[in-house]
Amino acid sequence: MSAAGLIVIGVILFGMIVGGLAQLILGTAKVTTIDWSLAFFSGIAGSFVGGLLHSLITGQGFAIRPIGLIWSLVGAIIVTAGYVWYRKRAVAK
Repeated sequence: MSAAGLIVIGVILFGMIVGGLAQLILGTAKVTTIDWSLAFFSGIAGSFVGGLLHSLITGQGFAIRPIGLIWSLVGAIIVTAGYVWYRKRAVAK
């Protein structure tokens, strides 16, 4: 396997772990009931949201890029909370 393939697998696993942590922090899942598809999407999207927030807060300009564990986790929490809010709102209608 090439180095690029290993990087892609690493990013996917990192995103899933961060997305799972976001679900645990928000209390929407227990360790045995993590929604891994949501974890994947919220982790990957959260990495970009967190990177964007970091860029705006630090004044480094409006740039979308993946950045560190903490900002990825912050972004994943925002994405997961938004999804849970949207799902509850859709079910209530």
